[in-house]
Amino acid sequence: MPGAIHLVRPTNVRALDPAPVMFEAMLEGWSRQQRSRLLATKTVGDRLSFVRRFAEYTGTYPWEWTPDDVEAYFSAQFTKDPPAAHSTVRGQQSSLSMFCGFITDARYGWAASCLEEFGQFPVQVCHDWNTADHVAEFEGKPGRRALTYDELEAFFDAADDRVERIRKLGRKGSLAAWRDSVLMKSVYAYGLRRREASKLDLPDLRHNPRAKDYGRFGALEVRFGKASRGSPPKRRTVLTVPEFDWIVDLLEEWVDEARPRFSPAKHPALWVTERRNRISKRRLDEVFSIIRQEAELPEELELHSLRHSYITHLIEFGYPERFVQDQVGHRYGSTTALYTWVSDEFRNRLLEQSLQRQSVRPGDRRQKPENRRKE
Repeated sequence: MPGAIHLVRPTNVRALDPAPVMFEAMLEGWSRQQRSRLLATKTVGDRLSFVRRFAEYTGTYPWEWTPDDVEAYFSAQFTKDPPAAHSTVRGQQSSLSMFCGFITDARYGWAASCLEEFGQFPVQVCHDWNTADHVAEFEGKPGRRALTYDELEAFFDAADDRVERIRKLGRKGSLAAWRDSVLMKSVYAYGLRRREASKLDLPDLRHNPRAKDYGRFGALEVRFGKASRGSPPKRRTVLTVPEFDWIVDLLEEWVDEARPRFSPAKHPALWVTERRNRISKRRLDEVFSIIRQEAELPEELELHSLRHSYITHLIEFGYPERFVQDQVGHRYGSTTALYTWVSDEFRNRLLEQSLQRQSVRPGDRRQKPENRRKE
């Protein structure tokens, strides 16, 4: 099996210090086992890094670990300033549990080799009583929410003002500010994630035969959606909806007038930089933070809040939940529901409509309260 000890550790060589050699061989074996499952390189690397940090904290090797080590380590995580997020702790505990499950599985041979080499064998140190349960569906930061319509207007006004201010000062960067303004509006108008937006190419601009007025901006072909474990990035087509059709003119202006001024040559990226490179995910976060600060919006808001806003506003516009789910690329409808922050005004409007339908329902035997009082 991938990651078995005889495939990783030579049997004809005796190490002078066998403990660290055994530990490194365990990590290499676990790495191979995960890569054989087609897990992302970053996922594998993050898990290995955490196991190394845990071993460094305990000052012991996996065959010496105890449940007490787990409790001590994660208790310390909550004493930090700021304390570790619940989702972070659960992810680390899951990684540690998987590593222990790997080295204690008899099929891989690590436990038997440790017993022979050190007189001790590894055990599973993560159990129900010392790890966190996943009981809450949403574990994100409470401050991450959808923007109100007033906040969106302030945010986009600040983005446009930034372009004019730089241009009037005669400073370099007005073209990049123009790009940033259209980019932020596109993230909102299509409900994109960071990676999805940065990976867009010109051919991803698509026609929609049912919306011919939008021309080549009738849809976006998202090719780098969030992947599931061991699978390639998911693809989806995001349609341009009438409520956001203002993005069509902005994208057309960007593609035809602004983007060529970056001299991208044959680079296919929709969003290019002054150095003729593709804009990075990190730059998207930086741009959002700059504009948010100039708009004087709460610091808790993040770029992903624009995606929250898109989902929320589609629901408020009356689109079916299944349509919204397909637009944003969620596998389950329950995930879409977690991102929805329907406004009180919208809910009250739905309530009023429901009450009106109920009061005029034909053949309804129930009488309105005031009629009962009259009788």
